[in-house]
Amino acid sequence: MCFSPTASFVTAGLTGTLGIIALTRANGPREWPLASVPMVFAIQQGIEGLLWLDLPSGPTGSTAIGLPLLFLLFAEVFWPVYAPITILLVEPSAARRHLKLLCLAVGLGASSYLLWRILAGPHGAILVEGHIVYYTGGRLSNAVGVAYLAATGVSGMLSSRRTLAALGTVILMGSAAAYVLYWEAFVSVWCFFAAVASVMILWHIEWSRWQRLRIARAFRDV
Repeated sequence: MCFSPTASFVTAGLTGTLGIIALTRANGPREWPLASVPMVFAIQQGIEGLLWLDLPSGPTGSTAIGLPLLFLLFAEVFWPVYAPITILLVEPSAARRHLKLLCLAVGLGASSYLLWRILAGPHGAILVEGHIVYYTGGRLSNAVGVAYLAATGVSGMLSSRRTLAALGTVILMGSAAAYVLYWEAFVSVWCFFAAVASVMILWHIEWSRWQRLRIARAFRDV
């Protein structure tokens, strides 16, 4: 979280625990990437927690330079590709898989552009009024923002599974709210809503497991 180091570390611990539970309840390799999302998010939040501790001592130290790069690689490069892949792998509808592939293609484009932007220009992080603000050389265009949201949020909303459609809606609405309310700290603040999404991922895993058990019992009773 961009609100305090305590919030970052608590969120990392919570989402990491949710990820471990989700992985133990997942139904094989196709669900593992989705179940792993909370754990990856925990790593990202742990990085930001360390950055919270390091930034007050100065923004030019080696740690304060390396940690923002790691965080930005997660937030801007990793998620636009990984998020649609996790949804694609668990999609049972062939027609909707084609839509997810389109979201993945959009995510790959956004991720590639954002990676180039991070590596080619200045990047770093500063504390501003109780938030960590990440900079990569100017405000992003609306087109890139829409592509990012399409990959991370819309891909879930298009799922034929209601739990994942709800997950995509939460991520999309959370990202939009963070952008409007905290635009200059957007990359960090939206992760608050991603923490809620971690709970919903475990909910989806548990719901899917219950459905499988119910079907198995029905066949057994025939």
